Amino acid sequence: MSVALTDAQKLDWLQLIRSENVGPRTFRTLVNKFGGAGAALAALPDFLRAAKGQRAIRICDRDDAEREYEATLAAGARFVALGEEDYPAPLRAIEAAPPLIAVRGQTHVFRRPAAAIVGSRNASAAGLAFAERLARGLGREGVVIVSGLARGVDAAAHRASLATGAIGVLAGGLARLYPPEHAALADQIAEAGALVTEMPLDREPRGRDFPRRNRLVSGLSLATIVVEATRRSGSLITARFALEQGRELFAAPGSPLDPRAEGTNDLLRNGANFCTRPDDVMDVLRPMIEGEAPRRDLFGEEPPAPHSEPLWDETDLFGAVETPSAVSSLAFDEPGPAFAQAPRAAPPARDAVEIVAGLLGPAPVGVDDLARAAGMTAAQARRALMELELARKIERHGGDRVSAAPGPE
Repeated sequence: MSVALTDAQKLDWLQLIRSENVGPRTFRTLVNKFGGAGAALAALPDFLRAAKGQRAIRICDRDDAEREYEATLAAGARFVALGEEDYPAPLRAIEAAPPLIAVRGQTHVFRRPAAAIVGSRNASAAGLAFAERLARGLGREGVVIVSGLARGVDAAAHRASLATGAIGVLAGGLARLYPPEHAALADQIAEAGALVTEMPLDREPRGRDFPRRNRLVSGLSLATIVVEATRRSGSLITARFALEQGRELFAAPGSPLDPRAEGTNDLLRNGANFCTRPDDVMDVLRPMIEGEAPRRDLFGEEPPAPHSEPLWDETDLFGAVETPSAVSSLAFDEPGPAFAQAPRAAPPARDAVEIVAGLLGPAPVGVDDLARAAGMTAAQARRALMELELARKIERHGGDRVSAAPGPE
């Protein structure tokens, strides 16, 4: 059963969730204790004075909450509250679901089955090509593609799903897109589907915000597919969240010679489903979508079983929630090389060679796929490949495919 909050009630929710040291769990505790967000805001000053040894909660200024609310609407987005009809059902089922999400775009995509495609920022051309084909294939089956708008695999999956339905999850606020060069892609996603965030409108994403984003990427999805990931990749955080949330996990196998496949191959050794084509995913999802194997944990009203997913910046009224070392030691989507997906002006010859070399791995890839991943014309890519071939850094394969030359044994 869904509810519909008034603007005044949503403003109460926004003021409470934006209060310092109030996260999703603390929000729920306060609302349940006092009977509503407005009542919790009114009671908190006296309650906090009487509390002993607790981490301080500093209530968000009402004027600040009103400014954010109005600015979000002015930016063409709106807030959707937990329990409202437009709130994504799979996300509702995760532990500590965000009480409010800001959505820019079309909320009807939340009613369709979704799968997340994630992977390396510095993906190989073969990995980018596979992400595109996987996204297109799943899209033809009616599956919306979810990803985190990062460089590399995320961007490739988003672009390939614009015609069939895309959801982009932001680590920061809607007005602070990261990476900034994906602004045009974000606009396209909002037209084809939706942009989603739980962060304040003007929030610049910080390192610890990326795992929070990753939990929403997996939480919105019936399945998460990892295309390429090193052993320290942030994509493995998304994979862990998927498992904790009771979702299906897939990984694309890769060459044991390519460090970008170490994380995905580890997932497969630990029991993740193999993914080499869209049908591998659909064989698992189709029974859920068609109702042959109902998932009450995803679409029922029962509260989810407790998981161990970490959240930060909240007190839970029981003490601070610290960033786990298993997460804080991993690499997130900090600035790194970006590869455009459309032909651009010819880069300097040396830069072109370095870009192409960075996209090659042990797995052969077609020259056209390589050129697209590098953001070059086929002629530009072939000139770079000629230099690499003269330096004996590539191998040629049938079907106009190339790969990186094996290193010395």
